[in-house]
Amino acid sequence: MTERSCLSIILAAGEGTRMKSASPKVLHRVAGLPLVAHVARAAVAAGSGDIALVLGRGAEEVAKVVAPIAAKADTFLQEQRLGTAHAVRAARDAIARGYDDVLILFGDTPLVDAGDLIAARRKLAEGAAVVVMGFRTDNPTGYGRLIEDKGELVAIREEYEASETERRIGFCNGGLMAVDGAHLLDLIEAIGNDNAKKEYYLPDIVEVARGRGLNAVAIEAEFETLLGINTRVELAEAEAIWQRRRRRELMLSGVTMIDPSSVTLSHDTVIGAETVIEPNVYFAPGVSVAGGATIRAFSHLEGATVGPNCEVGPFARLRPGADLAEKAKVGNFCEVKKAKVGAGAKINHLSYIGDAVIGPKANIGAGTITCNYDGFNKFVTEIGAGAFIGSNSALVAPVRIGDGAYVASGSVIVESVPDDALAFGRARQRTLPDRGRQLRERLADQAKK
Repeated sequence: MTERSCLSIILAAGEGTRMKSASPKVLHRVAGLPLVAHVARAAVAAGSGDIALVLGRGAEEVAKVVAPIAAKADTFLQEQRLGTAHAVRAARDAIARGYDDVLILFGDTPLVDAGDLIAARRKLAEGAAVVVMGFRTDNPTGYGRLIEDKGELVAIREEYEASETERRIGFCNGGLMAVDGAHLLDLIEAIGNDNAKKEYYLPDIVEVARGRGLNAVAIEAEFETLLGINTRVELAEAEAIWQRRRRRELMLSGVTMIDPSSVTLSHDTVIGAETVIEPNVYFAPGVSVAGGATIRAFSHLEGATVGPNCEVGPFARLRPGADLAEKAKVGNFCEVKKAKVGAGAKINHLSYIGDAVIGPKANIGAGTITCNYDGFNKFVTEIGAGAFIGSNSALVAPVRIGDGAYVASGSVIVESVPDDALAFGRARQRTLPDRGRQLRERLADQAKK
């Protein structure tokens, strides 16, 4: 379809009152990405070079989300809500630039499939003037029916207008359309509002087109891909569908998930083949996992890079900027933030490593903390290759532990440690014979009073 120009009009001006939200409906998220951004991505993947956003409340926020996705994204305000055809008219200046194909999409359909949009554009290339995307269901109650005759789409009939015969039709209107750009403005302007609500309805475009001798057709898509979001219940349903699809893709590509339904992915999660993911793992946005890694149960990763054959968890948290090189290990109840962990380095348990650079094959003992924040500024801790940090140590940044250096357990390190040195940062132990018994007896007497 690259030889045909394409504009996508995304209708996103609805109030979304049923979401019971202070934010515009289309900014609610599926897989960590706003609904409208999912739609814009599908449009671009289907060959749409330009996007026209028809917006209402929160227009600036919505436009900001879509801008990085499209080569060109214009915004148009729908001042009055007078129906879907009226919303398309709001983008007339974009339509007038002249496009071969125009896709009309809704900003609250995050599961829309680029392949279906390409199929609709292909019908335009074959001579159709209007292409409507529909779905089949055994329970069509409440949906507009697609009335066909000898392969052509005759009309879209709303249920309250349909005859008994038409109501038995299981092919329903999904709302999304592709229209020949040469005819769209004329067709939209010809749609009237002779109805109870005095609104301009986009489905009427089919009968208008046929009245002018133009061809209209319907293509079939899966119901899930056309699912519109109106409530938070439907938002959760869309999330579940998206997650199920993406997990399946990853497993078919060579990723092992022991309990797939307990793993949550984001729109940009990348996981290499031969990776094993245990139950109850959460991938927030910005995570890349190379092949052969093991992500153990109850781990949370966000904005992190995990190298080949690494091991993470169980109960580990990788925060933004965590970068693990090959065969690094971050174990149970460890948190890593904005830190580079060298190849083969180990942070096995109960440690916090933030704003740090950990050298290859360094060993970080249990309970180690990089003290990176003084209440106003962040500072970096450097730990050299092969260094050994004893358990329960606090490294007060900025500080450097040299290659091959040792830090004794229980140390508070405030000065840099040279390569191959041994550092003690703790008070000398004193042992007072019999004082333990005396203290115990005194405390017992006080408790009796």
